[in-house]
Amino acid sequence: MRKLTILLAEGDLNLGPIVKTFLEKNEFNVRLVTDGQAAIKAYSSEEIDFVILETSLELTDGFDVADKIRDLDPSIPIMFISDNHKETEDIIRGFEIGADDYVCKPFSMEEVLCRINAIARRSIGSRPEDNIFEIGNFYTFDFNRHLLSFNGDDKNQPEDIRLTGKESELLNIFCLSMNQTVDRTVILQKVWKNNSYFNARSMDVYITKIRKYLVHDPEVKLANQHGVGFKLTVHKSK
Repeated sequence: MRKLTILLAEGDLNLGPIVKTFLEKNEFNVRLVTDGQAAIKAYSSEEIDFVILETSLELTDGFDVADKIRDLDPSIPIMFISDNHKETEDIIRGFEIGADDYVCKPFSMEEVLCRINAIARRSIGSRPEDNIFEIGNFYTFDFNRHLLSFNGDDKNQPEDIRLTGKESELLNIFCLSMNQTVDRTVILQKVWKNNSYFNARSMDVYITKIRKYLVHDPEVKLANQHGVGFKLTVHKSK
C-alpha cells in the first residue's frame, strides 16, 4: 500500500519541522509549507491525499486556503490546527468550510496521529479501488485521485492532468454511462444540485474543458446530444 502524502501548512518554523519528522517516522510523506499561498500552490501542483492547515497562516489564512482546496476537491480530508482554543466562532467556521477535524495547540503528537489515521480510514481507505476507468486507447481516469493520465506518444499532451472536483464528478458520470446518453438535467442535479440557467452555462464550460483534455485520442468523443444531454463515445482499437 502506498504511503499517503500530507500537505502540512504550519507557520511556526519550530513546530512545522517537528510535526513533519514525526509524521514521516509514522509512514507518511509530508510536504511542509509555511504560508497560505505556498499551500495553494503545492496542492494545485502535487499529488496530495490529506491536508493539515494552521488557521493563522500568513499571506492567505488557513480558512481561505481550505475554501480554495474544497473548490478543487470536495472530498479531500482537511484538518485545522489553531493557537486559539477559546474562539468558538473559528471552530464553527472551520467545520462549516468542511473540515474533518479541528485541533488546538498545544497538542499531543500521538493524538494528532490517531486523528489522522481515523479520518484516513473513513475518507481515503473507504474509497473503492475500482473507480479507475480506461478511456479509449490512451487515457486512464482515476476518480479517487482526480487524475486523468495520458499514455500516448503526443508530446503536446501532458502525461497527468489534475482535475477539479466538478471536472472529476462530470467525467465520472460519463465514464459510468460510457456510450450512453446522459440527460442534462440529471448531470445538473448530481453535480450542481439544481438546473438553473447559470448552472447550465457553467456545465457547458466544464464540458468544453473535458473535451479539450480528451482531444488527443480520435476514438474518444464527448458529444452533445441536441436537446437531450451528452454522450461519451469510446472505441478501442488496441
